Amino acid sequence: MIRSLTRPKAPNRLRMLLALLAVGVAAAVLAACSSSGTSSTGGSTSTSGPAAATAGSLKTATIGGATVLTNANGFTLYSFAPDTPTKSNCNGTCAQNWPPVTGPATASGVTGTFGTIKRSDGSAQATFNGHPLYTFVGDTAPGQAKGNGLNAAGGLWHEVTTSGTAPAGSSTSGSGGGGYGY
Repeated sequence: MIRSLTRPKAPNRLRMLLALLAVGVAAAVLAACSSSGTSSTGGSTSTSGPAAATAGSLKTATIGGATVLTNANGFTLYSFAPDTPTKSNCNGTCAQNWPPVTGPATASGVTGTFGTIKRSDGSAQATFNGHPLYTFVGDTAPGQAKGNGLNAAGGLWHEVTTSGTAPAGSSTSGSGGGGYGY
């Protein structure tokens, strides 16, 4: 008798459902801890529940003189230099510190191309102009960009700007790593 060497697909589905549940719980915690006082423009809001904070409608905010892309709760979105347009190179511990933005996502009034990639765990990650999107656990309130210009997890992190190259020294983290215009 020959045994099949392939694994059944059900455990992968269970892992994906558990990962989505964990993202939803994390989004609920972030939403409960965040304040609503940000200077954001554009975008749209969703009332479909806490998971909408990580997927769906994104917004923009002016942080340190640059207009940056944010999640629905106003937290800055980042790109990771080692990523490619089709692959995230931030997994494991990296993804715990830089949670991927689940996709698909859109932002009203933002010029650029939104898309998705498939992560190594099978989940969909939002992209903007070919750059996979992340938040940063070091940003504890909307309007912060503490991850901008950091060299961590094997590469540089930059806030995702929507208005061209950020002015020099616009990082609120004090790292001096201005954002990239995508």
